[in-house]
Amino acid sequence: MHRRNKSILVGIILLSIIIGFSHSPWIQGKAMAAAAPETTAVSAILMDENGTILFEKDPHKRLPPASVTKVMTLLLAIEALEQGRIQLADEVITSEHAWRQGGSQIWLEPGEKMTVKELMTAVAVVSANDAAVALMEHIYGSEEAAVEAMNKRAAELGLTNTHFSNVNGLPAENHYMSAYDTALIAREAVKHPYYLELCSIKEHWLRGGKNWLVNTNKLLWWYDGADGLKTGWTEEAKYCFVGTAKRNGLRLIGVVFATPEPRSHLRECMKLFDWGFANFVAVPIIEKGAVVERVKVTKGEVKEVQLVAKDNFNLLVAKGENKNLQKLVKVNPKITAPVIEGEKYGELVVVKDGKELGKVDLVADQTVPKASFMTILKDMVSTLFLFN
Repeated sequence: MHRRNKSILVGIILLSIIIGFSHSPWIQGKAMAAAAPETTAVSAILMDENGTILFEKDPHKRLPPASVTKVMTLLLAIEALEQGRIQLADEVITSEHAWRQGGSQIWLEPGEKMTVKELMTAVAVVSANDAAVALMEHIYGSEEAAVEAMNKRAAELGLTNTHFSNVNGLPAENHYMSAYDTALIAREAVKHPYYLELCSIKEHWLRGGKNWLVNTNKLLWWYDGADGLKTGWTEEAKYCFVGTAKRNGLRLIGVVFATPEPRSHLRECMKLFDWGFANFVAVPIIEKGAVVERVKVTKGEVKEVQLVAKDNFNLLVAKGENKNLQKLVKVNPKITAPVIEGEKYGELVVVKDGKELGKVDLVADQTVPKASFMTILKDMVSTLFLFN
């Protein structure tokens, strides 16, 4: 085949690597057939970190979330920290509005100073309502502005059954979340190491050792691999919990809403985790940044660019279902400059029996500017002489 004809073909390169995993509808069908557990929660869901749903019970029902609200509050604080908008050492002066919050709290006094790190720790460990308000006022200027940011972030994450009216989950009109939406927030949260570091703190001394904080998430003591995230309770919401645990590379996210009695939210989530870890395992497919393919670049300052995996690609395997799977790399054999670092130029796809089970985007590992006119002309002349 003429070389110039090859440049218009889409390259589909079969790597012929047999691997063990499954994804999306295939794995979900297996999950539902594997004697799914029963739960006393009004609404519940279990998924892995890729978003594969293993179990669900009325997952889109809008319910009061109590302090599970703070899974979003803390996410925005972590993102503000990573963006450099706040620093852990920043001093926050407690407002009268923050002081007036009820429920779980660290008893902030008006005018009391506390660092961002201390407030974030208080939110993560004991779900302090006053700390949540003080923290978000520091970041956004007011609780109202913070609530607006939380709802905007919910929209960005594609949440359709979530609306916030405050930052801490105290009973309020038009304040609700769904188990599914909560799991998606948690899925975003676990991408941030400092988020998990905060949520996995079992005990913390505040105010120079005057106040002892003990984490409300008892799974940190009770359950192997548990490292987050948020408990909640009000008379209206009953007992709620969004938790996560990781074993042997498999991270599960469980959400239970409106369980009836004390600690039932923890028990019901452990039940879901037990079932998930008993029936599924995680298989690492490829690590973020690993080189998958090299492709030619036309009209660029360099002639070739590497395509790398955009994210870690770890997928779920139903135990015993790990055969006859293939990897495919789908790329264009030539791309035209300019090439943008981090932009998608292909996919790594896994198939079983001709069906696509999952994929990860392949992105350029560097930017390649368009070459100058003289460079392009020189290359054209060189190519002409090469073919003659």
